[in-house]
Amino acid sequence: MNYQFSDRIQGLQPSVIREFLKFAADPTVISLAAGNPAPEAFPVDTIAQITAEILRENPITALQYSISEGYPQLRDAVKKMVKERYRIGTDEDEVLIVSGATQGMDLLCHVLCNEGDTVICEDPSFIGSLNAFRSFNANLVGIPMESDGMDIAKLEEALNREKNVKLIYIITNFQNPTGFTTSWEKRKAIYELAKQHGVVIVEDNPYGDLRFAGEDIPAIKTLDTEGVVAYCGTFSKLLAPGLRVGYLVVNKGLMPKLTVAKQCSDVHTTVLSQMICERFISTVDLDAHIAGLRKIYRHKAQLMMDTVDRCFPKEIQYHKPEGGLFLWCTIPFDVDTVTFCSETVQKYKVAAISGTAFLVSPQSKCNSLRLNYTTPTDDRIVAGIELLGKALREAWF
Repeated sequence: MNYQFSDRIQGLQPSVIREFLKFAADPTVISLAAGNPAPEAFPVDTIAQITAEILRENPITALQYSISEGYPQLRDAVKKMVKERYRIGTDEDEVLIVSGATQGMDLLCHVLCNEGDTVICEDPSFIGSLNAFRSFNANLVGIPMESDGMDIAKLEEALNREKNVKLIYIITNFQNPTGFTTSWEKRKAIYELAKQHGVVIVEDNPYGDLRFAGEDIPAIKTLDTEGVVAYCGTFSKLLAPGLRVGYLVVNKGLMPKLTVAKQCSDVHTTVLSQMICERFISTVDLDAHIAGLRKIYRHKAQLMMDTVDRCFPKEIQYHKPEGGLFLWCTIPFDVDTVTFCSETVQKYKVAAISGTAFLVSPQSKCNSLRLNYTTPTDDRIVAGIELLGKALREAWF
């Protein structure tokens, strides 16, 4: 049969990252291309114990249908957690449990954007969110990234120039793919601009708990007194991505339509996963757990940076992250990183991701590579960077 695809899906391409993840099944390939948490960071024994307790004590609730807004005990626990840990949430805010953070982007776009409306994004940005916005035929406008966040002058120009701007999408901490963190000054400036122009900020914060250097910076949502900010959090990096549990903290005025959109998408997030998350954050010492995560990521990030310093051509620069999962390495002249990454995985059996995959405009080029230090073992970090350094020298230096 000759299928006629919808206009909304016709132009979408498979995620380059997901395609590269296929190489992870080949044990001969060292993958620095993933965005997965470190395997040793998963609290497997605790999750196993909690799961057994839930299925023994309350199996029907765990396996039955539930309400679309989310398991009530988890919603209450999330409200308490974000209030105490991040100073987020007012009496005018509510929590919606979603099936992973990307569903949160999808639902917000579904509720707030018509076809052709404008979504302003950091450029580069997370491909999953970009594709979610593209699936609604949104007009994506990228704002160049600086080491401390969006170029504020360019953001203001875009807000004055573009029509029907509905969302500003921003990953404030250890951004994917660059690892950049938006400064407090820029967070305040972005909030003021959004408020002036009547635009909702989507503050995506999957990596905030993974800070291993520097000082915490308050979320933009802490400034929010007028329902301007939709804050998106996730348990994917705190516990395990396979649980597929995230959450939105939004003004109450958004909840009815978000709930309807959620019902149309998947009825509700898996109840057992929600119950696991609720019991974990309610009974486990979160400070100790997060400290353990930070120790793991601090070590892995430093190991990769030390190996890059030793093995990469000195001309290549990288941003030193203070947390998160990624190292962003930039070649100081015009190169074809897409072809380089494709050829390198074939010849050297090491996978990296071209920065081009994260650009708002797929036709643009990027001279940077995103490297992940959390998924591979220490030995494979070292071996992979050594091979990548050899490939870089052979290609351009």
